[in-house]
Amino acid sequence: MVVVWRAVNPATGEEGEEIQATPLEAVDPMMQKAKTTSARWRQTPVAERLTYLRRIRYYITEHFEECAELIVQATGKPLVEAATHELFIVADAIKHMEDCAVKTLKTRKAKTPLTLFGKQSAISYHPRGVILVIAPWNFPFQLAMIPALSALTAGNSVIVKPSEVTPLVGKLMERIFAAAGFPEGLVQIAHGDGTLGARLIEAEPDYIFFTGSVQTGARIQQEAAKRLIPTTLELGGKDPMIVFADANLERAVRGAVWGSLANSGQACISVERIYVERSVYADFTARLKQEVSRLRQNGTEDTDLGSMTFSKQVDIVSEHVRHALAEGAELECGIHPEQWRLTQGLQLQPIVLMQVNPQMKVMREETFGPVMNVMPFDHEMEAVELANDSSFGLNASVWSRDLNKARRVADLLECGGVCINDVMVTIANPYLPFGGIKHSGIGRYHGEEGLTLFCHQKAVVLDRGTKPAEVNWFPYAGKYPVFGRLIKSWYGSRRSLLGFIRAYLELMRKSK
Repeated sequence: MVVVWRAVNPATGEEGEEIQATPLEAVDPMMQKAKTTSARWRQTPVAERLTYLRRIRYYITEHFEECAELIVQATGKPLVEAATHELFIVADAIKHMEDCAVKTLKTRKAKTPLTLFGKQSAISYHPRGVILVIAPWNFPFQLAMIPALSALTAGNSVIVKPSEVTPLVGKLMERIFAAAGFPEGLVQIAHGDGTLGARLIEAEPDYIFFTGSVQTGARIQQEAAKRLIPTTLELGGKDPMIVFADANLERAVRGAVWGSLANSGQACISVERIYVERSVYADFTARLKQEVSRLRQNGTEDTDLGSMTFSKQVDIVSEHVRHALAEGAELECGIHPEQWRLTQGLQLQPIVLMQVNPQMKVMREETFGPVMNVMPFDHEMEAVELANDSSFGLNASVWSRDLNKARRVADLLECGGVCINDVMVTIANPYLPFGGIKHSGIGRYHGEEGLTLFCHQKAVVLDRGTKPAEVNWFPYAGKYPVFGRLIKSWYGSRRSLLGFIRAYLELMRKSK
């Protein structure tokens, strides 16, 4: 049976294009096609692979407005965010690969220890095969395209399963890859829900790259482990923002508002916990409420705030806010969940909560919505302890004019990335590795790792083969005491190059 569903604009509730799901029985043929094309694509030089990526970069720039508007229809985010968070970052990532991929994936020399004197060592990179990319709905273009393009650049074939919540972006990716002229079957888009994702894993791809929730990531990891499939998991966050009294408060406030409310707070690196030094807490919160009141949420091209993307996420936000208010938090901005009226779209007004404590759901679980939680602290180590008191560890930010202090605190934070006097931008630098620790995920992408993770690393040791034997080969007779002198002369406290050479030559004689 063919399953069909309609795309929905979350900002208006309007139904759009009809989407046909990929049948489960099509998975095995897709995987076989991917394996066949992968075998050919891996022989294509990296420089030639990059010509296809360049065509995608050109397509994005030439169809910029069309792509941005489609992403807005699919997600409900503002046009500016579709441009900057999705299209711009993907174009920048492609340019990074164009500039760095040939060098990164080239066989490189490695050092050889003196005990392997006369040999040469190298590391070569080889494609894994078929890469399965399971993408989320919050940044459906960026978080699908970058791992897919990285995998292709590394010489793999790719199957992308976009989120069923934003299927229009999956259709957009189909058009873009077709326009770039990739070989047939090299990039395939599989449309469907979690059932399809599970079936794709059962088909045993060579690598899984997943972005999404901790719960789904854990299930994927379990299924992958059964089949010994390696994974990268980019999961959730509960990112802290630490504001010291000596920070530029105007900048910190504006950074807090953008870091918390961009994409309606639906980012794994959104600011979800704000800790402010007590001496400036009142000033900071007064400025914060004023800044939030200036934001526009009007559905026009110039809107600051868009809508939520997924109705089930609205329920989670409501639950977290209700729990906080029931536990004594104060609603300083926004509307109580009991008064939400989401009859057409999923727009939520920004919510500012104060008098929060570390035991509340809004401070422990990923809220993933336009909620700002503000809490005071008294000293530096208290701020560090509060920030680290989380099962997540993705990103964080530290705000201070004292850069030595800011760096010191950044080093103490348990997370995969830190911004100092800025927020959320670690993911925007394609030269930096991106990922988290604890429940925020496994592995890194972007940077050199973003290419090499899709490769097998092969260690190569070369000997010219002119000697009849090696000193550590049979026979062993008489070699033990000489090896003792060899080790002591090179690694001991009385290191002696002459002693090492004499012992080595004696071993050579005993090996003939």
